[in-house]
Amino acid sequence: MIPELPPASHYMQLPREVLIGRNVAPLVGETLARLGFHGPALLVTGDIVLHVAGDTVLESVKERGFKTEAVTVRNSSTEEVAKVEKRIREMNPDIIVGVGGGKDIDIAKLSSMKTGKSFLSVPTAASHDGIASSLVSMKGLDRPYSYAAHSPIAIVADTSIIAKSPYRLIAAGCGDVVAKYTAVRDWKLAHRIKNEYYGDYAADLALMSSRVVMKNASSIRAVTDSGVRTLVEALISCGVAMSIAGTSRPCSGAEHLFSHSLAMVAPNPALHGEQCGVGTIMCAYLHGGNWELIKDFLQKIGAPTTAKELGIEPQYILKALTTAHSVRPERYTILGESGLTSDAALKVATITGVIEQ
Repeated sequence: MIPELPPASHYMQLPREVLIGRNVAPLVGETLARLGFHGPALLVTGDIVLHVAGDTVLESVKERGFKTEAVTVRNSSTEEVAKVEKRIREMNPDIIVGVGGGKDIDIAKLSSMKTGKSFLSVPTAASHDGIASSLVSMKGLDRPYSYAAHSPIAIVADTSIIAKSPYRLIAAGCGDVVAKYTAVRDWKLAHRIKNEYYGDYAADLALMSSRVVMKNASSIRAVTDSGVRTLVEALISCGVAMSIAGTSRPCSGAEHLFSHSLAMVAPNPALHGEQCGVGTIMCAYLHGGNWELIKDFLQKIGAPTTAKELGIEPQYILKALTTAHSVRPERYTILGESGLTSDAALKVATITGVIEQ
């Protein structure tokens, strides 16, 4: 649990170990032993992921002498969290291992926090920065954005597995990373207007992650080992930036509010990272930034840059733009406290080419 803190302070929680590279999934058992765990280990994963990577991790953990079993989850809902919590209390494992994509990692993260257990992150996709952060996104809660849980004690990211995931997930991860371009600008704005805490180090780390991914667009698009590794390292760095800041501020601004709002109003939302990328284009324009640079990067790596490419009707883009400020009213961004007018939303969406006039 996060301790009670005096004013003008925040709590940092960082992974103890990070292992990235090809064919490192079989080293999970060794990592657990090195970290000092001895008791049972419970794997949280999905039905498909169990056969893609879960079996490898299970075998690795068993070979090191751990009593091990896996529980599979279907979606990122409070019901699935409760199911995993129940199994944790029955089994009383020493460590929880989340193996899979966003929902698997998030459920392992939240259920382990709620039961007082440590957890280790084994991502099989690089679609967002939740693989390393202390935040989770859940369905069935009262708000559609991230909640505080705890950071993984370690991360084992096998790039040979991540490279085989659907490319759309990789492109979405790029959208989540490039979003730091506007998230940091929003954080600075809140510091100036609302006197909110602002941390240079965390902000610079988030921006550096964005710049490095943009610089390596070609290798990421080609799904080279170095390109995938760069993206995974950037996503982990973003998670670390949030831990250093004690808030999601360096990585989540108006572009994330737009994505959350779009997920609420659109009948068939796209991936979160895809929506964040499109939101970054428009929010960069509102900030007076180089939105063309963001759009060019997303096009290079094959991520959506328009409503049509997102598969979402223009009216939902405009609706999300005008209501995004209300998703987190306590979080000040370029959208202001009253949000964009319908005319302003239409202007930014058409000038940036997100929707056609």
